[in-house]
Amino acid sequence: MRAFTYQRATSPAQAAAIVAGTPGARFIAGGTNLLDLMKLEIETPTHLVDVNGLSLDQIEATADGGLRIGALVRNTDLAADMRVRRDYGVLSRAVLAGASTQLRNKATTAGNLLQRTRCPYFYDTNQACNKRQPGSGCSATPGFSRQHAVIGASTSCIATYPGDMAVAMRLLDANVETVRADGQVRNIPIADFHRLPGNTPHIDNVLGAGELITAVTLPKPLGGTHVYRKVRDRTSYAFALVSVAAVIQPDGRGRVALGGVAHKPWRVEAAEQALPQGANAVSELLLAGATPTAENAFKIALAKRTLAAVLADARKG
Repeated sequence: MRAFTYQRATSPAQAAAIVAGTPGARFIAGGTNLLDLMKLEIETPTHLVDVNGLSLDQIEATADGGLRIGALVRNTDLAADMRVRRDYGVLSRAVLAGASTQLRNKATTAGNLLQRTRCPYFYDTNQACNKRQPGSGCSATPGFSRQHAVIGASTSCIATYPGDMAVAMRLLDANVETVRADGQVRNIPIADFHRLPGNTPHIDNVLGAGELITAVTLPKPLGGTHVYRKVRDRTSYAFALVSVAAVIQPDGRGRVALGGVAHKPWRVEAAEQALPQGANAVSELLLAGATPTAENAFKIALAKRTLAAVLADARKG
């Protein structure tokens, strides 16, 4: 780990201004992803701005009947909140499916959204990786690609977004609140927050320089049956091969989103119109245009089977 300086921020606007105005500066809260990347010298910030003292750790009701989740709410607290468990069960289940208890006790809502890919070539500094070093190439494309994206990828990058929480938030149409370096507040629909790789896979999201996440807001509850199912190589502390988040209403309509298959949580609203016709009809639209490798083509069938099982369970419940 390289040497760095450290500073505690006293307000969100001040934190944003410091990071925007200091070359190599980064925010730090739980640090569960950033510190690992610093130890491997994948991330080499020269200055860390600690945002833990900014009182962004509350979950509050909104005027329209939804919830506002502070950026520093720990994953454990988010999953355990009675309002989340009662009204946004898919979110509670998704959070509990991620990482380990120890990590969830430290990891924050904002940090979870901002976590970087777990592609092994990204983590190995001896390998070419456009996400880590733009223009160097993608070792995953000709290499071991079992865990990688089957849809939304590009010739520059086939990595996947690793998180669970964001899949549920995409399903729920959450909004990401931020403050910019000039103090202006912005609301970003989560559908627009994460980027597909294109020719710039090193840019994971739409945040500007120094832009700080302050909260995530959820619309009023959807009702229906909430399900989150994660398929992985082992039952704990493993990232998804495929995950399915769903909210299904008694009339068979609802929403579905996938994790583990793309560079961002994957939801196609047009596919949801086919829910009354069954899982096969939804899958054909949801995965249209998929371009798997020879090693991860099984994810297509796995996603279809998992979606079918989730819909069957939801309709029983």
